[in-house]
Amino acid sequence: MNILVINGSPKAESSNSMRLTRAFLDGAGYDAEIINAAKLGIRPCLGCFACWNKQPGQCVINDKMSEVLQKIIAADVIVWSFPLYYFSIPGALKNLIDRQLPLALPFMSDKNSSGGHPPRYDLSRQRHIVISTCGFWTSEGNYDGVTAMFDHIYGVGNYTKIFCGQGELFRVSELRNRTDAYLEIVRRAGVEFATGEVMPETQRELAEPLYPRDVFEKMADASWEVFETGEVARSDDGFGFTKQMAALYRPDGKERVIEFAYTDIDKVYQIVCQQSGHSVIRENFMPYTTRIETSYAVWRAIARGEISGQDALFEKKYRVLGDFNLMLRWDELFGVTKSTPRLKDQAKNLKTNMAVLLAPWMVIWIALAIDPFIGGILGILTSATIPLIWLICKPTLFEHISIFMVAMISLLALVGADLRLVVPLSYGLFGLMWFITTFYKIPLTAYYSQNSYGGDKALDNPLFMRTNRILTACWGVLFLVTSFWTYWLMTTAVSPYVGLINSVSPVIMGVFTVWFQKWYPSKWARG
Repeated sequence: MNILVINGSPKAESSNSMRLTRAFLDGAGYDAEIINAAKLGIRPCLGCFACWNKQPGQCVINDKMSEVLQKIIAADVIVWSFPLYYFSIPGALKNLIDRQLPLALPFMSDKNSSGGHPPRYDLSRQRHIVISTCGFWTSEGNYDGVTAMFDHIYGVGNYTKIFCGQGELFRVSELRNRTDAYLEIVRRAGVEFATGEVMPETQRELAEPLYPRDVFEKMADASWEVFETGEVARSDDGFGFTKQMAALYRPDGKERVIEFAYTDIDKVYQIVCQQSGHSVIRENFMPYTTRIETSYAVWRAIARGEISGQDALFEKKYRVLGDFNLMLRWDELFGVTKSTPRLKDQAKNLKTNMAVLLAPWMVIWIALAIDPFIGGILGILTSATIPLIWLICKPTLFEHISIFMVAMISLLALVGADLRLVVPLSYGLFGLMWFITTFYKIPLTAYYSQNSYGGDKALDNPLFMRTNRILTACWGVLFLVTSFWTYWLMTTAVSPYVGLINSVSPVIMGVFTVWFQKWYPSKWARG
């Protein structure tokens, strides 16, 4: 199959539209020849009609256009790739389109109600795709002139179009996560096109703006560093970058002052976040709620995704003073708005639940001490019921292990084993399971606390992992020690109440855990 890309951008291969085009070609599996119209030096049409009457099918202008016409005739698929210039197409591409006149016959055709000319060659096999980016927040209403032209040339609905607003964002490496997500949709469109046609759902996703209008326009305005009066602002890369970062801020109803101290360029800026909106200031500072001390180079590298912000914090490449909770919610407040998952993907979003892990153990700890037979029955029934909960909760390896161990302990109780050994053994096994995972790549508590810190991606956060490794060790030691005092309590008159007595220490440890999860990362961040 002969695939031809006609690139109308003066920026040639570095065009934002070509990034979309390459993603489309990649998805379609097409190996295409690319023509850069701006580099061909194609002269404007003279309107002499010599290609119709004096030398049919041949232009009198001797330039590269004769070669382009042969490539167009031979193509099975033509991709028209260009940026929107003043609500139309770039000049070099317009010259190329005008110079296609030799492909038409001079006779009038009645196939178009507004008039037209029949093709000189049979090109009915050809398929056309129009891919374009523009600098407005949306493509809606800005491509009327482009659409009208291609509708006349190929007929309404006879070509595929991908019009993308906010095109300049594709060259901003700090926004790569969002733009890469859009390129994946374009790649999917290529797959669908190659096997038939682009599906309506994909077309709807392609039409969605990358960012809301207010966010995009604030970022765009900040990037120019030009005042509304037309006066050029003083050169200050740090200020412009901070303004663009602030444009991503999504208010949550809480007022805060975020201070950035860029140590390598000796600049300080504040993002003042209020319910009515936000602003960026570089003087007359207010008391900060959170202060981030970092080199400008490091923070730019983090924003571009060149280094992990989590790793950089763990390696103390920047420090955080004041309210550390802001950092825990950074992606929520400054990240990309996420779309609602499709129904078919919702099953993949199940979360772990610590209560599911604890339930069978709590049953036997309380019930066995009161009545061995009832406790044993309840332990087995609970173990058998847990798998049903996995329909709504994500299971972990530790729940499988717990089911097995609780069932074995319950059987020991039913066959008459000495409870003075069975109950302490249950605490010991439970504590051992926790403590051993301290030395694993992922400690036990991390599987459950990740739900509050971004899900699976939290497992790549070294500070999160260190915090949970310490907590897992603490819980493990607690239950190992509990097994020893439980053995002693089982020999006293309070034996029936051992489960209730031992429930006090986990509550205290739970309070400690909640405090430690906030205190330790904040202490580390302060340096």
